[in-house]
Amino acid sequence: QVHLVESGGGLVQPGGSLKLSCAASGLHFWEYDMNWYRQAPGKEREAVAHLKKYSGGARYEAPVKDRFRISRDNVNNIVHLIMDNLMPEDTAVYYCNVGDDWGQGTRVTVSP
Repeated sequence: QVHLVESGGGLVQPGGSLKLSCAASGLHFWEYDMNWYRQAPGKEREAVAHLKKYSGGARYEAPVKDRFRISRDNVNNIVHLIMDNLMPEDTAVYYCNVGDDWGQGTRVTVSP
């Protein structure tokens, strides 16, 4: 059974940075594309960043491009989301995803 656990969320001021982590278990981690999504209050869940399996390429959605970076540690089965220059509109619960499986989310609040 796949298990995803996110961590690293918190309160940060605009312009600040956070590093989210997602620890994965129950799968051959390196064989799967990994994704980050987010859901802001009152909005639909939306994709943020995607990372191909093995050491494949990354793809970012327009709102976070050039500010966020996704990376993976195939030894420790962790996928990271490094978020720089955070803006209030980045406030959301951030979820790790692989296939049909989701973590419980970690909350990010960007506020003065």
